[in-house]
Amino acid sequence: MSPMDDDARTNLIVNYLPQTMSQDELRSLFSSVGDVESAKLIRDKVAGHSLGYGFVNFVNPSDAERAISTLNGLRLQSKTIKVSYARPSSDTIKDANLYISGLPRTLSQPELEDMFTRYGHIINSRVLVDQASGLSRGVAFIRFDKRAEAEDAIKHLNGHTPPGSSEPITVKFAANPNQTRNSQMMSQMYHGQSRRFGGPVHHQAQRFRFSPMSVDHLGSGGGASGNSPSGWCIFIYNLGQEADEAVLWQLFGPFGAVVNVKVIRDFNTNKCKGFGFVTMTNYEEAAMAIHSLNGYRLGDKVLQVSFKTSKGHK
Repeated sequence: MSPMDDDARTNLIVNYLPQTMSQDELRSLFSSVGDVESAKLIRDKVAGHSLGYGFVNFVNPSDAERAISTLNGLRLQSKTIKVSYARPSSDTIKDANLYISGLPRTLSQPELEDMFTRYGHIINSRVLVDQASGLSRGVAFIRFDKRAEAEDAIKHLNGHTPPGSSEPITVKFAANPNQTRNSQMMSQMYHGQSRRFGGPVHHQAQRFRFSPMSVDHLGSGGGASGNSPSGWCIFIYNLGQEADEAVLWQLFGPFGAVVNVKVIRDFNTNKCKGFGFVTMTNYEEAAMAIHSLNGYRLGDKVLQVSFKTSKGHK
């Protein structure tokens, strides 16, 4: 990696913060390591809730380095926080996230990284695992440091057959929610759910239509892609009567930043009516949660998990 300037060596990004954590708590946690120049918790511009991540800028680079080694991986409530250098925003690092499918089911995450590592610096990677069997689904995401590195990996590995496999793999850029605003990309990426998406979503027409499902759980009542300031909305069906918000936090928290959760209850009995919603900040993490939790057995129920469609009722 190229040498970083001073600012880059003191500025950290902190991901997967608990929903209830305040900016002051973020500052005091990192102040235990060294002098903090500034700490900023990122909040939803409209509703004001935490988006689950923030930035901490230290006075000294050595303290920033120590904060990464001591606080990265720290468990706070039900979250494991991730602490790393904040990378300056520039076009060279945008859209460097790859979606890989057709992988051998036996391939582990380290083996996946081994296959891709010669093309550049890997920021993170994830192999999607079937919760019931514990086996790989043959699908993964890899984020490179720079877009050029990701392009290089596509050039060399798309259509390549890994050793010991009879099938070629597909390597392509993961859909970027900002570039592709309708739901066709999801049906394209997640074939299993293509039946839910008939075509492009006509956002404006539906966004402002009253729908009982969008009350109170998504600040702006987003459309099918859930692409609103509040994040990506996920619909969970077939929950047991006793299910509560804590269950949803536990299920979805490990996949990434969760903005909020809501269980729909019967007005008279206050028991869960069998469905709920989770809003996640990041599209890839939401997609990953859906992949992993759709078909997951919770108690004696098998969950159905999908992106919320804009119709409001099935």
